[in-house]
Amino acid sequence: MKSVLSDQVLDWVRKSVGSTTEIRSIKRLYGGTSSIVHHLSFTTGDVVLRQFDNEEWLKEEPDLARHEAESLRKAMKTSIPTPEIIAFDETGDECGGMPAVLMTKLEGTVQLKPQQMERWLAEMAESLVQIHSVQADDFPWTYFTYKDLAKLEIPDWSSYPELWGAVFDFVRVPRPQVRPCFIHRDYHPTNILWEDDKVSGVVDWVNACSGPAGIDIGHCRLNLAMLYGVSTADAFLSAYEKLAGYSFSYHPYWDLLSLIDILFGPPEVFPGWIAFGMTSLTDQMMVERLDQYMKSVLNRI
Repeated sequence: MKSVLSDQVLDWVRKSVGSTTEIRSIKRLYGGTSSIVHHLSFTTGDVVLRQFDNEEWLKEEPDLARHEAESLRKAMKTSIPTPEIIAFDETGDECGGMPAVLMTKLEGTVQLKPQQMERWLAEMAESLVQIHSVQADDFPWTYFTYKDLAKLEIPDWSSYPELWGAVFDFVRVPRPQVRPCFIHRDYHPTNILWEDDKVSGVVDWVNACSGPAGIDIGHCRLNLAMLYGVSTADAFLSAYEKLAGYSFSYHPYWDLLSLIDILFGPPEVFPGWIAFGMTSLTDQMMVERLDQYMKSVLNRI
């Protein structure tokens, strides 16, 4: 079998797995944009290999492989299925120059066209409540914003520039005081796997950290608003609030902070959504839905 992975990488995988059995197949997994992911099938089981090839990201966070490995270990404390860490190469010395993480493969598939939207949202909310129930005071990675709040610029694609100015003013005020917990930091529908209309696992833990629960909720709501509209994002929040009970108190600050984190240019359809079947979305829809979502959050202040 001709492999897209080098012999050096395959030797490291075999050594890490501790298997002398043949590799039955190697398949590239698509949907993400920040790393190279392969599914390797052995006769004894399946594993997933993530290789970090984004030089800019690695320059900012050179410990990405170790970060994900420790995040996976921490995630094992939740009651939801998560990949188990097998091995990691922080420097890339053993894997041909690219830092790598090797983990077990979870069963299930991404589901972006649910037959019962209310149940689908409730399942996602329940899984997130379980993640946030994990204490993270001892976790060395902590939340930070991706944007410099002092250098925000009004997006020229928006139909409501004056409202974006209000958003910027709001996120620059002192943050609400909340108790940090374990957060996924990239919780959205394409990082959630399903089997028989039940969540079968949550993947992509490289950004996990100690931080405010509202950031996870805000990031997921933002994705839902762009995928389906504001009403779906609001329904997810309602489901989370109902399941979390007194352990969570909503504040629009975290929604708006999550919103500005994606302001790196005109909104575009995420390639992962297309890869998983959402082919009817357009960039213009993303612009309109982002504006509408921003307005809806401002109305909550």
